[in-house]
Amino acid sequence: MRREERYNMVLAHFRKAMPEVTTELEFGSVFQLLVAVMLSAQCTDKRVNQVTPALFRRYPDAKTMAQAEPEDVLEYVSSVSYPNSKAAHLVAMARLLIERFDGEVPSDMDLLMELPGVGRKTANVIQAVAFGQSAMPVDTHVFRVSHRLGLVSKTDNTPFKVEQTLKKHIPAAEVSLAHHWLLLHGRYVCTARKPHCEKCELESLCPKQLEGSRLEH
Repeated sequence: MRREERYNMVLAHFRKAMPEVTTELEFGSVFQLLVAVMLSAQCTDKRVNQVTPALFRRYPDAKTMAQAEPEDVLEYVSSVSYPNSKAAHLVAMARLLIERFDGEVPSDMDLLMELPGVGRKTANVIQAVAFGQSAMPVDTHVFRVSHRLGLVSKTDNTPFKVEQTLKKHIPAAEVSLAHHWLLLHGRYVCTARKPHCEKCELESLCPKQLEGSRLEH
């Protein structure tokens, strides 16, 4: 099976199975989405959603968070992974938003990545979810599923390479949707340690690239 045919079949499945999908993070503004995504690094969305209601009540926007100290924010985020560094990044991020962007989250990739604690994946999430841009955030789920389904090659061995290959083959209007499709498939079906192949509707076309089987190019 050639790669284009594989993409067509995989995308057709997801269009039918998950026609409307978005992030599982809970937020009320672009700023709150950015905070939630920063907290979600190496942490589950479920845990982040347990933490953010109280955090957002106390610090609903960049102005209020910019006035806090990292130890103040730490009280609210202590149960997430790497809480000390994340608290420091959140305060620094909020202060830079006030200083340079009048408290508003920018939509430009380069400007987003100038914010403390914001890398390419986080910036892509903000572009895709908050601003509706054709962006492909590549987390561990997207990276894993893309390889297992044969959507990318073994030489696509970094998140950036996977992002570029996916964007090359997926229609621009569906790129951000495809991010959610691949992420949720990896989170609930094609899991890291023991994929649930028996309940996967893509099982019949999956090359099962768990040990590096090759796809025809």
